[in-house]
Amino acid sequence: MKGIAIGLSNNSKEILKRLKKTEFVKYIYIAGSSKDNGKEYELIQVQKPREILLEKWKEIDLIIFIGSIAASIRIINSFLTSKDQDPGVIVIDNKCSKIIPLIGLHRSNTKNIACQIANLLGGEIIETNNSNDQSFLNLDAFGNQWGWKRSGKTKDWSKLVIKQAKNEEIFCKQLSGNSLWKTSESGETINQINETETENPDSTFHVSIFEDNKRNWHPPVLWIGIGCERNTSKELIANSLNNFLESGNLSQQSIAGFATIDIKRDEKGILELSEEKNLPIKFFSKEDLSTIIVPNPSNVVQKEIGTPSVAEASCLLAAGEESKLLEEKRIFKNQSGAVTIAIAESKNQYNPTHGEIHIIGSGPGDISFLTNDAKKALARCTVWIGYKMYLDLIKPLKRSDQVLIESKLTEEKDRCNKAIKLAEEGIKVALISSGESGFYGMAGLLLELLQKLKKEYRPYFQVHPGVSSMQLAAAISGAPLMNDFCSISLSDKLTPWSLIEKRIEGALVGDFVIALFNPQSIERNWQLKSAIDLCLKSKKGDTPVLIARQVGRENQSKNFCTLNTIPFQEIDMLSIIIIGNSQTTLIDEIFLTPRGYLQN
Repeated sequence: MKGIAIGLSNNSKEILKRLKKTEFVKYIYIAGSSKDNGKEYELIQVQKPREILLEKWKEIDLIIFIGSIAASIRIINSFLTSKDQDPGVIVIDNKCSKIIPLIGLHRSNTKNIACQIANLLGGEIIETNNSNDQSFLNLDAFGNQWGWKRSGKTKDWSKLVIKQAKNEEIFCKQLSGNSLWKTSESGETINQINETETENPDSTFHVSIFEDNKRNWHPPVLWIGIGCERNTSKELIANSLNNFLESGNLSQQSIAGFATIDIKRDEKGILELSEEKNLPIKFFSKEDLSTIIVPNPSNVVQKEIGTPSVAEASCLLAAGEESKLLEEKRIFKNQSGAVTIAIAESKNQYNPTHGEIHIIGSGPGDISFLTNDAKKALARCTVWIGYKMYLDLIKPLKRSDQVLIESKLTEEKDRCNKAIKLAEEGIKVALISSGESGFYGMAGLLLELLQKLKKEYRPYFQVHPGVSSMQLAAAISGAPLMNDFCSISLSDKLTPWSLIEKRIEGALVGDFVIALFNPQSIERNWQLKSAIDLCLKSKKGDTPVLIARQVGRENQSKNFCTLNTIPFQEIDMLSIIIIGNSQTTLIDEIFLTPRGYLQN
């Protein structure tokens, strides 16, 4: 993103520095007079705002002002042209208490960015548009969240938005692409019509691969199969493709990528076209291509390269299961070469460079333990995936245009695969763990699965740390983790019990404070007793122990005991156990492992 932030007074410098650390802002400025131009104020450039905008307006897509909204409006007023061309504008007050998305709420994605900044800085968003007040779907912008591209005249989209604002019925005819958006609160306000139903063009938008409608969102589902003579020019390939698409009323914006045989890995024309359009190429071996049944096999191609089809077979392979050959192959020739093109439509979108996976540790329970970084990531993501109980805890943060995908406790792999699939389609996904996602959470499994994907096809991912239940259990009891400690899960579903025993023995030899996760369930009712018996071989029976249950939640409780007096019948999977080391004390219900400061 190409964004700038301008502070309208010297009081804004700390906010500017924080914004500079985000992905939204590249350059930061403090407003000054002409005589100050070029100076730096604590590494922040000083310049007149109008001169900044004269230089930057056409190349940026976001401006953030820190200061007066009236002053901000006066500064940008003479620069404004149309909402399709102007950058988004956000105004933040000097205390970061109010964040106002001013320009570009739809087209420039300013609303979503403002939500992320609000969660990061702790401010409140102020909006006055209908979409916010009535949970309307942002008709002319929402498709960006789903990896789609928009076509149609701005005035036609504006007319539809005006109808929506008047509470008139809005209709959608979706023929391709992901349809999860319909399950959001905003999506449910749109009337769905099927392919055969008669439509009112003035009240309808389309989600399809076709061009002949007033308002279109185009999902990336078309795979272009290409075969060509050696050294065929990029211009011939590009012009032939344009003609082919136009004859079939197909949108360039629905192209997911190109496909061809692997001997074309160095074919300059194909590589240049792929780079120009910023689209991937999938290469297939002749053996793989030979397995695909096509309507127009060629004996000539079979003799030359060992497969009866390149263009048709490769686009079908790239499009995957349940794909269909939309356009059979056509051959285009001129003096600069010859190219064969075919087009297949995939059931699933493909836009991994636009997709993201944010692995979020939601904290131990209460929403107050969710970090600002995690809140920012949640605001960024269109789809949240997680175990239902964890999603319920953070549901108050969900916007009406966001979608929840709930799953059961034992469906971790399915959750991760769903997140990857959606991210590959070009969608930003939040994968939710409780506590800290890297402590017995979803981060490890998700990254294992991502490692299996080729790096060039791998969607962006980021792990957002959370507060672990172990940390909160320690905090409500005192400071038992002040010195070296370890955590051990007693679940032997994924780790053999013999290995768990070795880890406990190692912790005992090192005199670590030990936090026990997953201590006991109805099915696993002997492991905790076995672990405690192991501890009693090395530790005194009066070693203090904390049993914390439901930490961070409404029924939170803590109970102090010793190794000799652990109430096994009261412990379940919602419990965390912390066992002190040889120095740990419990005095007046203060559970403490001293670090030795008083001895120095």
